[in-house]
Amino acid sequence: MSWLSRLLGGKSDGNLKPQRLDYLNEALALERQGDFDAALTSYRLALRDHPSDPRILQNMAIAFSRTGRLNDAIAAYRRALELDPELSGAHYGLAFLLIKKGDRAEGAAHLEAFLEIPPSGGEADRWVRHARQTLETLRTQADELPETDA
Repeated sequence: MSWLSRLLGGKSDGNLKPQRLDYLNEALALERQGDFDAALTSYRLALRDHPSDPRILQNMAIAFSRTGRLNDAIAAYRRALELDPELSGAHYGLAFLLIKKGDRAEGAAHLEAFLEIPPSGGEADRWVRHARQTLETLRTQADELPETDA
């Protein structure tokens, strides 16, 4: 049956199956264009289709961060880590958000977790160096803090 016949109300030949949109790739493309709010909508749709995919949550966290929604980003990273405790990118991103919010101890713990299973290839060396330097700075600052009597 022709497409025109189907358009005008005729029946299809039964071989056509509805195609699902690839919301994850759509979201990534929207992020590349700088449209983080639209990307978040697509990530939510991707998450609806794949609720246990930590990569989607990690990407959502990045988009939340870029739109200034740090609490939402932290929640998305935490959920991703519940699903995959070894997701190094989530440890890395969560660490820096926690540090930014003043929680240096938990931030350092996530940097340590990141460094236990560091990524490899591409720009990974840059991220590993940054994590090590930040962790060293946090440790140095902790050593310099005066002790309090409790």
